[in-house]
Order: sequence, then C-alpha cells, then structure tokens
Amino acid sequence: MSTNQYLFFLLFSVASFAQKPDNAELKKMYDEDQKARMASTIDWVQLSKNDSIRQKRVYELIHSGQLITGKDYYHSAMIFQHGTDTTASAMAVKLMKRAIDLDSTVNKWLLAAAIDRDLMRRDKPQIYGTQYIKMGQDAKWERYKIDSTQVTDIEREYYDVETLAEEKERTMNLRSISEFYSESQSLEKTLALIKAEKVKGDTAIYNVSEGEINSFGYELLSAKKANDALIIFTLNTELYPNGFNTFDSLGECLLILNKKEEGIKTYKKSLELNPKNKKAMKIVNDSK
Repeated sequence: MSTNQYLFFLLFSVASFAQKPDNAELKKMYDEDQKARMASTIDWVQLSKNDSIRQKRVYELIHSGQLITGKDYYHSAMIFQHGTDTTASAMAVKLMKRAIDLDSTVNKWLLAAAIDRDLMRRDKPQIYGTQYIKMGQDAKWERYKIDSTQVTDIEREYYDVETLAEEKERTMNLRSISEFYSESQSLEKTLALIKAEKVKGDTAIYNVSEGEINSFGYELLSAKKANDALIIFTLNTELYPNGFNTFDSLGECLLILNKKEEGIKTYKKSLELNPKNKKAMKIVNDSK
C-alpha cells in the first residue's frame, strides 16, 4: 500500500467512525432514566430495580462492543451514575472520561459529578462540590464534605460546575413548582405563583429559575398535556427573554402541536440568542 493509499484509508476510517450513529437502545435507556427522575412522585424501590436492570444491560452492551460514540459512553455513564456502590460510581467515571475523549461537546458536568460521587461512595471528601445530601427526611439539603484545595473555580467552570461562592444550597432548598401544581391541580394557580415568586427575587420560597420552569414544562409534555406545557414554555420566554433554551423548548412544543410555522420562527429566535445551538440550526435548515 502506497503512502497516499494509506492516508486515504486512514481518513476514510476516521470519517466512517465519526459518522457512526448513537446507539438507539442506550439513548432509550438514558431517556427512561431521566424521565423517571423528573416525575412529581417517585417510587424509589421500583426505580432502584429499574436502575439495576439498566446497568446490567449496559454491561452486556459494553462486553459486546456496542458502545461506539461519545454519546454512547455519556448515556452509559449517566446510568451508572445512579448506581448505589463504588463499582457503579467507578464505571461512571471511566465511561465519562472516554465520552469526553471521543466527543468534546458532551456535557462535561457529568465527569465532575461522577468523580465527586465516587469519592463520596468511598467516604472521601468530594473535590468539585457537585454532591448534596440530606441528614433526615425533613432536613435541608447541604453540600457533602469537600476538599476545596484540590480544584480551582476556573476548573469548576470548565466542567459547568458552580463556583463555591454561588448559593446552590439555597436554590436546592426552595420549594418545587411541580409539587405546588400536584397539590393544587390548577395550572392557573401555578402560573400566578410563578409570576409572583419571580418578582420576589432572592426572597422567593419557590424555585422559579429558568431551568426549573423549563423542567416543569417537560413534565407536562410527558403527561400528555402539551397545551398546558405550551403556556408554561411561553411564560418562560417572557420571564427569561434572553434564554436561548427557553425558546428552544417552546419551539419543540409548538412542533409537537403541529404549529410548524410558529415553531420554526421560535427556533430562529433561539438561534439568534445562541448561534451554536445545533438542534435549532438543524431544524431551521431542514425547514428551508
């Protein structure tokens, strides 16, 4: 084989590897893992059983060589992140390192969280500060013990982890919009609550952050309440007009409701706010 032939073969092999699709079964298990944790009420015993089944299946996929892309490794790492022992936590770290090696665009936060959880499982101080615990059912969330000398805030920001000065504990101890909705069974009352709490700012007792409202919208979508979700996603764009993800989620909901023209327009707005939003870029380009 000549040098030119070898180079062509090498480039072709790399290109073929890069074009490999993500493993659909892994993506499905990942989605199930995430959806189960977004429910307003969780049967933790059943969830633990399902987590074990998913982890067993991922082991099988690993042993049969079916993890190919960075996303495959990322999805697998998240499933092991929800394990209960050091074997699972060590697997999560190993898989996330491989995920980032293959695809630098995957959510790097999970590697920091996996490292911290593995340390916690081994009764050692975490280093990034991603892990929080409750000392009792009615207790407040507090950050698990941390060795703050091991990682700088610059490194934390690289992994999308909040700095140690940021008040995440306060946010975690705020009440949930979803819980209020479950108790009131009223979208109208929930809308009024969100608006009132947003005005309160730092004195709010409910979490009305952009991300929390967005998550509530997806809960409604999962419950087959797309029209109610549309109202929530729309409100989120009004409360956080500079958040590209709020428009991304609104666009998705509009398309689900077959409001294609409005949906594409909304995705274009998301793309204006974040030109690197690949999902919005693809949807807008495909609509032309």
